[in-house]
Amino acid sequence: MFKGLLLTKAEDGATKAAVTDIDEAQLPPGEVLVDVAFSTVNFKDALAITGRSPVVRKFPMVPGIDLAGTVAESSDARFRPGDAVLLNGWGVGEAHWGGLAQKARVTADWLVPMPAGLDARQAMAIGTAGYTAMLCVMALQDHGLAPSSGPVLVTGANGGVGSIAIALLARLGFEVHASTGRTGEADHLRRLGAREIIDRATLGEPGKPLQKERWAGAVDSVGSHTLANVCASLRYGGTVAACGLAQGMDFPATVAPFILRGVTLAGVDSVQAPPARRLAAWQRLASELPRDLLEANTEGIALGEVIGLAPRLLAGQVRGRVVVDVGQA
Repeated sequence: MFKGLLLTKAEDGATKAAVTDIDEAQLPPGEVLVDVAFSTVNFKDALAITGRSPVVRKFPMVPGIDLAGTVAESSDARFRPGDAVLLNGWGVGEAHWGGLAQKARVTADWLVPMPAGLDARQAMAIGTAGYTAMLCVMALQDHGLAPSSGPVLVTGANGGVGSIAIALLARLGFEVHASTGRTGEADHLRRLGAREIIDRATLGEPGKPLQKERWAGAVDSVGSHTLANVCASLRYGGTVAACGLAQGMDFPATVAPFILRGVTLAGVDSVQAPPARRLAAWQRLASELPRDLLEANTEGIALGEVIGLAPRLLAGQVRGRVVVDVGQA
């Protein structure tokens, strides 16, 4: 038996969440059994736990799209007991039991060997949010963006993706502008590397199809009017890496930025990213993300605190990253 956060559906359709004892025999099939040390709480996890969005595809479900720990058992030759591993994406926590439990049985192809220089807690301080941020940085670089191109905007700057994107881009030498609804956190964003702080209200309302050219690139985790205004404000040939929908799934824009300024809208998916790109992103995170900034951007909680934190995260009241010590139930 082990402790885990289990989601069930009540007769009225409501999602019920509770930390409970789980029998190892209940775990879904997979080639590798992992003793989970740490997990995280992401935006998607909070949606699943509160039931505010149909993230969970079947019940009962252990949420948690991230996990890090050590291999306990493996029928796959690539992994041996004692190996340090991490996992994010692949529908874990949505269609397959996830990381907010002390054990997880998963498909071997989903696992990434822990990169040199990272431990389990640091990997989860990065988590899907930081991994997504790196994929966004890689997408911008793939499209030729360099520090000499001009300033780069990061929206949702106080969130998990945004905060780590700021740190990564600043470390690479970019001038980073940060858009946030919590301007009181400006000092924290500047410590991460932001040069200019922008109130999200200036981007969150309907805007003109084309606006003043301000940024050479952007990382957007917000969507909706914010993404439309960002596209309309990019410099000629600019690129925005879009990875989220905190404001909404809609995209109320025109084709003007794309056909008149040659703007590129690059979609970034973290869930199904190919293993080679996934590994490259994690290796870069291990070498490029400053550890002191990572720690300052991270809050640690016990498994038993996750349910109470989820509504706060959805309300935008959580700064940076949250690491869950699943051993503390």
